[in-house]
Amino acid sequence: MAGFLMKQMVGNQLSEVTGGLGMKDDGGEKTEAGEDPEVVAARLEQEERRKEKHRKMEQEREKMRQGIREKYAIKKKEEGVAMDFTEGRIGGPRKTPEEIAAEMNAEDDSIIGQLGLTEQVEKAKTMATGAFETVKGFFPFGK
Repeated sequence: MAGFLMKQMVGNQLSEVTGGLGMKDDGGEKTEAGEDPEVVAARLEQEERRKEKHRKMEQEREKMRQGIREKYAIKKKEEGVAMDFTEGRIGGPRKTPEEIAAEMNAEDDSIIGQLGLTEQVEKAKTMATGAFETVKGFFPFGK
């Protein structure tokens, strides 16, 4: 209450007594935006320091990533390599019958082919398939 009464009695004379700190205008240089050039320079310097700090942190992260890649023998993903995705498929594109046949012929190079057991394996496959077809004929869901 006393503060209110003092303000009423003194009025606007307080600003004259304190030198009018709120209304101080030293007539210094201002930029187009109305800011002090020193403030602008300090802001730019702070931004440069922030960018430098970020660059150093990113270098440390990349060094750590490279160490992980070397430890686990991982190759770095190349930026420019485009992935070939087939629309609507999770996996890669389906193989053509010719590709499947070529893979089956390549299987002859496997251990069965090297041991000369391909004929016995083919006989076993046809016998198992024939037995399955015979059993399937006895059940009503097989027709």
